[in-house]
Amino acid sequence: MRQTVPTPFPPVASNDWPLLQFPEAQQLDNIRAYLDLILLALEALVKIDSDSIQQVAEELKLDSFVGDHSHLWQLRNSNPLRKNFSGAKQLNIEEARGLVLIIAQLAKTHQELIRRAVYLLEQTTGENKETHHSALLGDYLDTFTRFYQEKMENRENFSKEELTQLAHKLLIDLLFYSGFNGYRRLWLALLNQTR
Repeated sequence: MRQTVPTPFPPVASNDWPLLQFPEAQQLDNIRAYLDLILLALEALVKIDSDSIQQVAEELKLDSFVGDHSHLWQLRNSNPLRKNFSGAKQLNIEEARGLVLIIAQLAKTHQELIRRAVYLLEQTTGENKETHHSALLGDYLDTFTRFYQEKMENRENFSKEELTQLAHKLLIDLLFYSGFNGYRRLWLALLNQTR
């Protein structure tokens, strides 16, 4: 699998981070859940782990937001959908912005693989075939489903078809976040979670 060489983001202008009002508790829960789910999709597709996330954080000089493995685990478990959710650690806006930059950089680094997966998704759905007919998509869906079932509290509320649709949506979202100004697109998507 060929990867592009990561290039750091240019300095981010303050108007790239619009925030008209501070999100309320439920809105922050939605933001935390979406960030965790998009990371889960990245993990399932490109096999990243916490070391990969921390490496990108260091490259972007955001390691103060991510911290060590323990702090990263706490950030991920601030998602109220997680089995291990305790509510002890609350993701703040600056940490959310740091995660947005990290996710967008990881997506950009693996853009070629994400594009190929989305192309295969379009091709198989266009031909009314099961997405498992593609080895890449089948592996992604199996891994995403397994990760979701292992880590999320409300896993029994989703049918296999609903989890597949969620995995497809997150894959397409990743394509948008892998492109130019992907971090801004992800931030705006998060702000939509607050409505």
